[in-house]
Amino acid sequence: MGYFDVPEIEYSRYSNRQLAAVPLALLAVALLVLSGSFLVTGAPVQLGMDFAGGAELTVQTTSSEAEIESAFDREPDSITTIQAPGVDNQYTVQFAGVEDQATIQGLSDQAEANLEADGDASIVQSETTASASFAQQAQQTALLGIAVAFLGMSVLAFLLFRTFVPSIAIVLSAFSDIVIPLAFMSLAGIQLSLGTVAALLMLIGYSVDSDILLNNHILRRSGDFYESTHRASRTGITMTVTSMMAMLVMGIAASLFGVELLASIGIILFVGLAADLMNTYMLNVSLLRWYKFHGVRS
Repeated sequence: MGYFDVPEIEYSRYSNRQLAAVPLALLAVALLVLSGSFLVTGAPVQLGMDFAGGAELTVQTTSSEAEIESAFDREPDSITTIQAPGVDNQYTVQFAGVEDQATIQGLSDQAEANLEADGDASIVQSETTASASFAQQAQQTALLGIAVAFLGMSVLAFLLFRTFVPSIAIVLSAFSDIVIPLAFMSLAGIQLSLGTVAALLMLIGYSVDSDILLNNHILRRSGDFYESTHRASRTGITMTVTSMMAMLVMGIAASLFGVELLASIGIILFVGLAADLMNTYMLNVSLLRWYKFHGVRS
């Protein structure tokens, strides 16, 4: 059986500013990316069908995905191969923000005219998946869920430690653990959907778990600061790296089998957990060390 050995980091070699500089710089870059995306597109992250509404075509064709994409006068938001027993050469093509029946019919006509399938392409099904009002309501509900989860996490942190610096370290780390994956989604073109929102909610839980573990070892257990930090890191880093590898394998496997949603969830969790490692053992450690040696007054 393999053994994962967590090395002991010599935190005494680095000042608090040096430890906090990289996480804070990456957080600032992530906020700039999201702000730029919002100014250009009107949303910090591209909205999927769940939050933008739209139309969905099921196309029977022997054409490749690249040929399907070029068959329309507007770029599809996603093209997914349908994998089911007895189903061959069928694709689901989604267009966010399309609701008008005339536009949907026009897209169907383009598919039939520009694609091939033993002669002509056929439209198995065309439908509006969600109206704009329903999509907007789903978007508001999802944002409310994230806000409530984040608020609940913040309240829990303050109730557990009852002091400002250790509590705000948990909140800041969790905030960064969400913002960095969101910026990655914006750059990678991963859409915000109900599934990816679930991944972001999971990241809040992961972040709280690792940060509370670190805070509890440093503030409530015996041993000096560096001994307690290493003791917490042996458990926390092992758990986080194990989860990262599991999410990476899931993302790769889902990509190979064409399960786009699971692939997106896997890569988002992988990026978020990597950000959590950095935020917990650099940013959070720097804040706790300042609190332990300079912020506490006898």
